[in-house]
Amino acid sequence: MLLPTDTVYGLCSAPGEAAVRRLYALKGRAVRQPTALLAATVESLLEHVPELEEGVVRAVLPGAYTLVLPNPARRYPWLAGERPDTIGVRVPDLPAVVQAVVEAVGAVAATSANDPGEPPAASLDEVPLRIRAACAAELDAGRRLPGTASTVIDLTGQEPVVLREGAAPSADAIARLRR
Repeated sequence: MLLPTDTVYGLCSAPGEAAVRRLYALKGRAVRQPTALLAATVESLLEHVPELEEGVVRAVLPGAYTLVLPNPARRYPWLAGERPDTIGVRVPDLPAVVQAVVEAVGAVAATSANDPGEPPAASLDEVPLRIRAACAAELDAGRRLPGTASTVIDLTGQEPVVLREGAAPSADAIARLRR
């Protein structure tokens, strides 16, 4: 499925292992790379991964951030790449129709809907045709998205590590975490 987030178009699947392997193959992504679990709401995310530190999640999400957090139960290990004791999570500010779809599904595995090394898709027309042709569904935002992927912050160590500065300032998220 293709869906607009608050930043770029996402290539999404059910979070099950077989579906995620198909998503990786379609994207051309190495299985050693992690993929985020995306939920429509913080509450839904916490239902899917109840071991997450709720205060940390609520301090930053929803928003244009992907958080890498400890995953002591090792839920969804096929999303974790080379670090099975972690999980990347995202709760974007979604358009209403997209939020309803994701809420109905529960949570999805999500990565940007572009070829590896290429810019992320800011409109449905920018998603590579081979990806669009392979997707069972696509939602159109009806407008151009910002086109910058989410900011990724690893919170598994003693100090936050910014893995990718993206659509939202990492300093804002880190400041919220320190309050």
